[in-house]
Amino acid sequence: MKLIFATNNRHKVEEMQAAIGNAFTLITLKDAGIDIDIPEPHPTLEANASEKSQTIYRLTGIDCFSEDTGLETEALNGEPGVLSARYAGDEKAPEKNMEKLLARLQPHTNRRARFRTVISLILGGKEFLFEGICPGIIETAPRGSGGFGYDPVFTPDGATQTFGEMTLEQKSRYSHRRRAADKLVLFLQQSTQ
Repeated sequence: MKLIFATNNRHKVEEMQAAIGNAFTLITLKDAGIDIDIPEPHPTLEANASEKSQTIYRLTGIDCFSEDTGLETEALNGEPGVLSARYAGDEKAPEKNMEKLLARLQPHTNRRARFRTVISLILGGKEFLFEGICPGIIETAPRGSGGFGYDPVFTPDGATQTFGEMTLEQKSRYSHRRRAADKLVLFLQQSTQ
């Protein structure tokens, strides 16, 4: 079964393909010949994920899915949340986003946070949502150069390394994106039997 994954982010494609394995073939926007940057103007991850998948489905008529992910910190009332990619500005600079987050968290002792992913699947014209959550803590300084986004400052519960220090395989054991993808795969397997 082929699905369009509504993203231009190669890191997300790698993570998602690793999560779903060979069960389904992912087609990227680039592979599908779609060269657009879909805006994420909504106040929730669910609405942004839905916007992206609905847009691609309208353009192609092909089953597709998209995801939106946010890092939510307890001490900052869920910041950066839906604004995670643009936390320090519209240029979407990961280093600046991490710097701003660490500066805002500096006076706080509570460093609890969670990554949350919402997947919007359009299958046969109907939408289905799946959520994956990974709880953990924000470190006081970045560690590791792997992954992307906030990975170097986030250590998931039960781990001693940040996502930035882990291999893709190690990260998959904890990953919010993996947890959402597992629900997606299970649903697709049950739907196509």
